Amino acid sequence: MTTITALNDIPLTHHLVPGDGITLHVVTAGDPANPPVLLLHGFPEFWYGWKHQIPALAQAGYYVLAPDQRGYNLSDKPRALEAYRLDRMADDAAAVIRWVGHDSACVAGHDWGAMVAWWLALRRPEMVRRLAILNVPHPSVMMENLRSSPLQMLKSWYIALFQIPRLPELLLAGGDALGAATMLLRSSNPGSFDDTDITRYTEAWKQPGAMTAMLNWYRAMAQRPSAQPESPMLSMPVLIQWGRKDIALEAEGAEKSLRYCPDGRLIFYDDATHWVQHDKPADVSRELIAFFTPPAVPTASESTAEGEPAAISAAPEASEPPAAPKRRPRKPAAPEASEPPAA
Repeated sequence: MTTITALNDIPLTHHLVPGDGITLHVVTAGDPANPPVLLLHGFPEFWYGWKHQIPALAQAGYYVLAPDQRGYNLSDKPRALEAYRLDRMADDAAAVIRWVGHDSACVAGHDWGAMVAWWLALRRPEMVRRLAILNVPHPSVMMENLRSSPLQMLKSWYIALFQIPRLPELLLAGGDALGAATMLLRSSNPGSFDDTDITRYTEAWKQPGAMTAMLNWYRAMAQRPSAQPESPMLSMPVLIQWGRKDIALEAEGAEKSLRYCPDGRLIFYDDATHWVQHDKPADVSRELIAFFTPPAVPTASESTAEGEPAAISAAPEASEPPAAPKRRPRKPAAPEASEPPAA
């Protein structure tokens, strides 16, 4: 397999990190003394799904943590469906933050990674300084739309398909993972994923047990759901970036999510798809840096011209930056691999 040791000349380091009863493969970039930013990928990606944002955030002065979430690529792939409940994934995310000796971090998530980020912020709000979400609504909105929106029900047909044993694995992973690659390419803008990207994703999908583990996230959601948090409200600043051309999720879900984020802001990209960080890499990176580094400088979100993001605020952002994250003494962790594992 290909070993990825740098992105845009920014060195990458590969680690084996203890999660919630499993071992996670985590890629880091930047100075460990800098404030941490946790990036959580979604289906069917792996840490590499943040290939544009990792170097940008590292260059902006952050210590970037990009794990392969459980079941993906080089992280452990437990067999039990219970292992893929949202609570377990949120515990993994919390473990990575603690691993670097911090009690909190800025957190960003896309797709399933966004759902984990929402869940971590709801379950452990003290651990999330600022929350950035890409193309997944608040969990309460997601459940509401799945129950009451015929259009969203229609768009979510694949969730029912993924409940079937073995068939989705055959459709997605068979023939050198042609199905998964086709799904990615057909649902994104032309050019957002190149041949090198597809090769790297295919290598991750072909890891033993990976496709079943990845699909188990959907199976656990339907068959082993986690209990809802006591309150759906979030007190920390929240930034939602959303591509309107998403074929799987309705854009109204993004607007509804602001109900639960008094200090929330929403940016729409009219010409981006579900894969917004790939379709609009420079814009997404710039907005993340501005959001994580208050007070924010003027960004493209101020423009509403065609092709540019339009911002909607639920409440004005705080005028003062939050306190620096509290650093904890670093506990011994699983030993770092003597050689960086393959991507």
